[in-house]
Amino acid sequence: MNTISHPSEFIPEELVDIIRKTAHEAEKLKQLHPSQLRIIHEQKWFELFVPKIYGGLELSLPEALRLEEALAWTDGSVGWTVTLCGGAGWFIGFLEPEIISDVFNIHATCIAGSGKAAGIAKMVEDGYEITGIWDYATGADYATAFTANCVVAAGGNQVIQPFLFLRDEVKVHENWNSMGMIATGSHSFEVSRLRIKKNRGFHIDGQYAMLPQPVYQYPFLAFAETTLAVNISGMGVRFLDLCAILFRQKEIDYIQPHLENASKKMEDARQLFYEVAQNSWQECLNNRSIPSLLLKDITLTSRKLSTAARQVVNDLYPCCGLGAANPDTEMNRIWRNIHTASQHSLLNGCADI
Repeated sequence: MNTISHPSEFIPEELVDIIRKTAHEAEKLKQLHPSQLRIIHEQKWFELFVPKIYGGLELSLPEALRLEEALAWTDGSVGWTVTLCGGAGWFIGFLEPEIISDVFNIHATCIAGSGKAAGIAKMVEDGYEITGIWDYATGADYATAFTANCVVAAGGNQVIQPFLFLRDEVKVHENWNSMGMIATGSHSFEVSRLRIKKNRGFHIDGQYAMLPQPVYQYPFLAFAETTLAVNISGMGVRFLDLCAILFRQKEIDYIQPHLENASKKMEDARQLFYEVAQNSWQECLNNRSIPSLLLKDITLTSRKLSTAARQVVNDLYPCCGLGAANPDTEMNRIWRNIHTASQHSLLNGCADI
């Protein structure tokens, strides 16, 4: 069995230093620090899945997972924001060409959004009239466009469909308030009786993909599960790193076996997760589809990974002293971030584990 690489191998050290040095100030600002945001745009991390012809990185899913885990290891708010906004950028594969040129040819493109069907879309001549309010849109402060699910009445039936809104069509409510992930700025946004053309609606399914890259054939649920899970993993790995430093400095030898057990638990979960993720990606490349049993494995290993990270953090936290209770420290920030991010509904499958 090959050892899974440490997240530090996937991000330059000089960028790690800048992101971490500004993380405390980002929490005070309640949004990413300008230096962090500058790096994200320079590195094109919001365009992880955007094709190169549109100025993106065009990463495969395994490549993106490694990078997202490394970013969460660097700082939870940065990793989460890149993952959620980069994930919304993945929708480029399902948009019509004229919409792509409108949205992705803007400097510093960033897409925020919500998966909750909290809007109502009424069919009108040449399009839709939409009203709704959506919570938890990570990156709302600097989003250049938003995506949101709406309930659409069509032919006597109700269907859920995502839509794309431009920045000036949306009202952002700065109401994000949580103990962790403070700098993600995951505010609510609203539209009221907004009229848009039909081409602003799209379908997130491989059969509706407008672009040929295989990543757009990867099922969205599995895509979301894997990308969220590596964020929890990255934060968990970083907490273990800090524990190793702390215990060595304080010469707490008796806790070393406990730390070793926690590290093994984390690495075992990462190993299994990345094996399943790689297998699923290979199936997508070969067949443009993933067998149902493998999809179940993706769900299970994603939840196992996030659960393992939470458990090792909780097991070691009482051994870290009052410094870990100080909200100004990185260790406390990780504790708060991991317990906030892991409340996402896709990661709350405790009954299945």
